[in-house]
Amino acid sequence: MTLHLDRSAVLAPAPPGEANPYLLGPFEPIREERTALLTVLDGSLPDDLNGAYVRNGPNPQHAPVGRYHWFDGDGMVHAVHFSEGQATYRNRWIRTDGFVSERDADRAIYSGILEPFAANPDGHEKDTANTDLIYHRDRLLALWYRSGSPYALDPVTLETVGKEDFRRSLPSELSAHAKVDEQTGELVFFDYGIKQPHLRYGVVGSDGVVSDYVGIELPGPRLPHDMAITEHWSILMDLPLYADPGAGAAGRHRLVFDRDLPSRFALIPRHGGASEVRWFEAKPCYIYHSINAWEEDGAVIMDVCRVKQPQPLPADASPLSKMLSYLRLDAHVHRYRFDLASGQTTEQVLDDDNMEFPSIRQDRQGRPTRYAYNMHISAIEDTLLFDGLTKYDTVAQQAETYWFGEGRWGSEAPFAPRPGSSAEDDGYLISYVCDERNQSSEVHIVDAAAISEGPVCRLGIPFRVPLGFHATWIDGWRLPGGTA
Repeated sequence: MTLHLDRSAVLAPAPPGEANPYLLGPFEPIREERTALLTVLDGSLPDDLNGAYVRNGPNPQHAPVGRYHWFDGDGMVHAVHFSEGQATYRNRWIRTDGFVSERDADRAIYSGILEPFAANPDGHEKDTANTDLIYHRDRLLALWYRSGSPYALDPVTLETVGKEDFRRSLPSELSAHAKVDEQTGELVFFDYGIKQPHLRYGVVGSDGVVSDYVGIELPGPRLPHDMAITEHWSILMDLPLYADPGAGAAGRHRLVFDRDLPSRFALIPRHGGASEVRWFEAKPCYIYHSINAWEEDGAVIMDVCRVKQPQPLPADASPLSKMLSYLRLDAHVHRYRFDLASGQTTEQVLDDDNMEFPSIRQDRQGRPTRYAYNMHISAIEDTLLFDGLTKYDTVAQQAETYWFGEGRWGSEAPFAPRPGSSAEDDGYLISYVCDERNQSSEVHIVDAAAISEGPVCRLGIPFRVPLGFHATWIDGWRLPGGTA
């Protein structure tokens, strides 16, 4: 059975009065770039917190053309730098090519994914670099969910340096959720497209140059969102959610979730070729975000936030209803075990609560981890809102949650290790928290070893920070001019 999720560009505009919630309330765009010292509202700022918490997200600089989808907004980065007992906030738009073109025109000239692309200046979607952030070789890279040009940012000032092509060695675009192995200094990525090979895989070495690049053929175009790495393997995804090519040829945008197709996972040696790919099959699903993967007893273990199936939609649903359903995630912590000797896949539901946007201690990427720090998704809101921060113990299969409180919504919370620590929960979790009731914003700092006790410090921001997508933590000693 095939489920069609139609985001047709030829549907009638939303009826009058059908306000888009992703332009309102905690999602409402801001129009200024600012820098400010933050004040302590409660608790005390940890004196061993040194580094930068940085989060990406959509923030259109101009009123959108046509129907707006939350994924459309121009990338804006929000950072808090912690140093010498002070916390400094700054936000900056990412100066992508599309942003600069619209700034110069003083209006929006690109439509979003709910409208035809043909009318756009280059006939394509606008690469906004609004999705994720990774830190590699002293540069903060802003990435886009559709795979695009990585934009390098100064990690302190947040000013856009320009497109990163790794000394002209990048032969394609870069996926939003590329992985950095802090043990080797390598950056591992994929790209995908409508022509064979539909999937491309690559590695940027510790010297900042692409060392490996492999094409992997798939049965057809796919829409992979994330990947995972272990010490020796990379895990790529061929999932049964894809764009309907017939609808695309007609100028329409339809997602197909085919329940008759299995989920497939490609295990490739990190520096291997296409002939070395090993395929493992599992039940059909979609995966937005992986938690971590590692090698164990002749197998590869991968923990993810697994979506059983995208939400079904009635045929007469409005474009707004389609977007709301598409963004209403229903994900749980799920484990895959890929047995390298037998080629068999074992699946295990670790928890059935709705959690997503996971983070781990980053220097454990690709190595065994016990804890996943996940955002808990509100079950009663129409939009994607995080009502709590959950520390999930994959060994005990138990969750400990800090609830933000009524009308308060958080952002992805990366782990900031204490200097010199090695334990997975010896450090802090940091999140922007928006209070929808009075449109104020704070920064909450939580002890990862005692998450349910709430923040050890709450910092006030003198202006509102809209909700957004993914975040990262950069240790102070890694920043330019930092010392170990």
